[in-house]
Amino acid sequence: MTNVVQVTNVSPSTTSEQMRTLFGFLGNIEELKLFPPDESPLPVTSRVCFVKFHESESVGVSQHLTNTVFVDRALIVVPFAEAPPLMTEKGPLQPSGH
Repeated sequence: MTNVVQVTNVSPSTTSEQMRTLFGFLGNIEELKLFPPDESPLPVTSRVCFVKFHESESVGVSQHLTNTVFVDRALIVVPFAEAPPLMTEKGPLQPSGH
């Protein structure tokens, strides 16, 4: 079970602080990342936000925000499974020798 959600279709004018306030009502936030970041010099048409909650239950609750218009866009909230590491702690996986 993941405790991370991916929020897409975030308005370019939205700040990470606004996202933190919105999702903070749904659970304790461990980490929040907004891409591109607030200080990005690049023109932004849409942002993506990742919210990591302390409790995985907050993921199910936050999915109810899908289609909620925030600033000027309808948000899309989906659970985000963190990618498994490609390498083990010992290094790249080696084919087993017979």
